[in-house]
Amino acid sequence: MMNVLYLLNHAGKAGTERYVETLVRHLGGKQVKPFFAYHEPGLLVERLEDLGVPCRAIELRSRFDLKAAKALAALCREWEIDLIHCHYLREHYIALLAKRYNKHIRVVYTNHFILPNDAVTRFTNRILDRRQDEMIAVCTMGREQLIKNGWSGERIQVIFNAVDPAEWAGDRSESTLRRELGIPEDRFVMLCASRFAEDKGHRYLVDSVKTLTGMTDRPFTLVLAGDGPLLEETRQQVKDLGLSDKVVFLGFRKDIKNLYKGSDLYVNSSQHEALSFLIIEAMAAGLPVIATNIAGNPDIVNDAAGCGLLAEYNDPVSMASAMKRFLEEPELLARCREGALRTVQEKFEIGKMAQATWRVYEKAVGR
Repeated sequence: MMNVLYLLNHAGKAGTERYVETLVRHLGGKQVKPFFAYHEPGLLVERLEDLGVPCRAIELRSRFDLKAAKALAALCREWEIDLIHCHYLREHYIALLAKRYNKHIRVVYTNHFILPNDAVTRFTNRILDRRQDEMIAVCTMGREQLIKNGWSGERIQVIFNAVDPAEWAGDRSESTLRRELGIPEDRFVMLCASRFAEDKGHRYLVDSVKTLTGMTDRPFTLVLAGDGPLLEETRQQVKDLGLSDKVVFLGFRKDIKNLYKGSDLYVNSSQHEALSFLIIEAMAAGLPVIATNIAGNPDIVNDAAGCGLLAEYNDPVSMASAMKRFLEEPELLARCREGALRTVQEKFEIGKMAQATWRVYEKAVGR
């Protein structure tokens, strides 16, 4: 049994937190004894504590915080940690610096973003690369970006995010969404459950819905679930465009499976996305997908997968045209529903991800 400390600056409720919880659930108690340390508390702390995972707050003030590195090294001695698995640059740097004070620990870093680093960060990446043991990129483009950012390519493995298909099985009869919203069973429902932040593209998505109203007479509803800093701005945009009868806001919801099962199509409008758990979950629940043609999305939605369509980011006509096809082509909808379920089993099934990650842990500890 390997003692693994999952280290995260903010323990909230986004995709990275879901990634950590997924690994804890599927490796914990089998090959891994999990521990968790964090800087800012949130929903993930509650969930991991419910699973019996030891959790500890630790101050992580900056990426070069030597005091935090010493505290982390001491915590690893206390818990007899073999490996630290971290997910953002701040805690990644601190974990690498902690190796100075605790020679036993090894570090695995998962990169959840596809963003270029500035020149200073690329320089410090190259310096700290000698301390790195193994890295995980969650999509093909993520690996390419890590190399551009100064990390050694031979230590980077691509492991797709994944879900447990059994958790998302079921049918429309299980959902209360349509009854809750008063939506008829024959009305076409599209769902987007992204946080209301700039990079999630809600303004572009709402503009696309406005464009769609001029392209089809078929009734539809777009359901927007989530919270975030741009929620009220998006509400106002919907009101200003006269779309209040077509766009519904749910706020943050924990019953995401209920939302998937009550919908016909999942829509991703992001500007930046590594490999979205929401897209994969929606597919596992049997939903076809429209996703923006950026970053890791083409690793999921492509001709071989046959699970949906790609749209160009910030191009409302492209997004609306894809929506129109699903609205008006039931054969396409059915074909992509089958493709979604098949693709999850073949490429994004949790057992494959967990064991691939375990192999990276073994390789790191063996260094």
